[in-house]
Amino acid sequence: MVRLLLLFTIFHNIIFSEKYDPGQIKYGKRGEKYRLWIFFKDKNESIPITLNKKAVERRNKNGFLLEESWYDLSVSNLYKEQISSIGIDIINESRWLNAVSVLCSFNDLKDLTKFEFVDSIRPVIGYKKNYYDQYNENNSNTVHVDYGYAQEQIEQINVHLIHELGFTGQGVRILVMDTGFDLGHNAFNSINVIAQWDFINDDNQTANENDQEETASQDFHGTAVLSTIAASSPGELMGVAYDAEFLLAKTEDVTQEIQQEEDNYVAGLEWGEENGADVVSTSLGYLDWYEYSDLDGNTAVTTIAVDIAVGLGIVCVTAAGNSGNDDWYYIIAPADADSVIAVGAVSESGEIASFSSHGPTADGRIKPEVCARGRQTWCVNPNSTTSYTQLSGTSLSCPLVAGAAALILQARPNWSAMEVRESIMMTASMADSANNTYGYGIVNTLDALSYFTESNIGYEYNTQPVEFNLMRTYPNPFNPIINIQVMAKASRKLKIDIFSYNGSHIETIYQNKIEKGSIHLMWEPASLPSGIYFIRLNDGISQTLKKITYLK
Repeated sequence: MVRLLLLFTIFHNIIFSEKYDPGQIKYGKRGEKYRLWIFFKDKNESIPITLNKKAVERRNKNGFLLEESWYDLSVSNLYKEQISSIGIDIINESRWLNAVSVLCSFNDLKDLTKFEFVDSIRPVIGYKKNYYDQYNENNSNTVHVDYGYAQEQIEQINVHLIHELGFTGQGVRILVMDTGFDLGHNAFNSINVIAQWDFINDDNQTANENDQEETASQDFHGTAVLSTIAASSPGELMGVAYDAEFLLAKTEDVTQEIQQEEDNYVAGLEWGEENGADVVSTSLGYLDWYEYSDLDGNTAVTTIAVDIAVGLGIVCVTAAGNSGNDDWYYIIAPADADSVIAVGAVSESGEIASFSSHGPTADGRIKPEVCARGRQTWCVNPNSTTSYTQLSGTSLSCPLVAGAAALILQARPNWSAMEVRESIMMTASMADSANNTYGYGIVNTLDALSYFTESNIGYEYNTQPVEFNLMRTYPNPFNPIINIQVMAKASRKLKIDIFSYNGSHIETIYQNKIEKGSIHLMWEPASLPSGIYFIRLNDGISQTLKKITYLK
């Protein structure tokens, strides 16, 4: 979490020499008004939120200490009241970013900058896009056994073999954020929805609401996306993780020229984390005022929010984007995040779809991470309660991978979010020859399950020592420094080494006699790349390994 807090400080203090950049504020214009982020300097008079029990368990598993509760303090009610007192409407708030989004006039900016507690102001970005590259009805009567129309997209990522092992997503909670969800289709009859919330109309109705003058297509995209994970209609269409629990967040308003707001995304992500989400699937993205240089993993607010969510233990999966045929060509935010799984689209035969966005990020990281079927992917027909259709876009490949992540978490409940991500990437079809078109290749869910069964150092990483116990490593994932606390049960010589995942020795960080009690060490990777490393503790009689994840 150190990296995230440091990044947040840089985000404010370097990008903005004044409280706002006049050249960028125009990108927040919505008609005659402006939709803006107002970032605060502190959390004066904030109150803590109450976390869902499942969220607490997930955080504990991922090594996030509950006493590190800055993210769980609300935005200052005092500051919100002062902003409202001058007639400015607050739309959303983010405790992670310590900010609120507002709708105000250009003249209101002068009043906002006078508040001492306001640190910076920047526009809320909307991203206008076409969700699909193709929309084709298919009235074929061909029905495959069990999975129905989904047979090929399921088999392409080896999910059917995981189902045969008995893992169907049960007990794993998936947050899906999209345009809305119509659950009237027969394939959703057994879906397990834990909670849902509409961040556009501020109610618990995520389906189309005609009384709000939404268009008939409002919940089309979200319904189709959800079905690739959650559909359960044997012989017609089966989703990847049809027995999972679902949190549904309606964050995208299609009535405003298909424009989606960043602040709804961040609000939905925080809501899902608070309510115990293990995995999040978002077929959404942002571009507008961002330049390619901004896709560095540190700039877009949605990118920052995704990194925070992963730090809190959520596996975050997002669409890479559909700009492969456009002048833009590259991925879009938050697919540039350091810790996200950005998903590209391939065809039934495994060929990259021409529309699938490419990497690298501005700082040279490979993107996307992996691929799944996004050309002519089978899903429910959102305009029907009984029929099915094929749609194309990274919007459809993303939820297939999110469902695969849920299956891995069910089978490996002790794995952290970054371990799940690593297992998916390192066992994909091109893991040894990754590039900026396919990333690490097409997902192989079966192989991902066995990725951490043994390390290349030569023995099982969870062998427990007799006289020593590696008590704690925190934060994990970490950047720039990880703390290592070791407890000694007896006086003995002790050696502690760092290894890469492939078994290469990095350095010895401690070699000395230790008395009964505990010692505290710190390690900074310096110029090493992001990835998974091992801390090996050896007392000459027994040894143990502790797996850690370094994020840059």
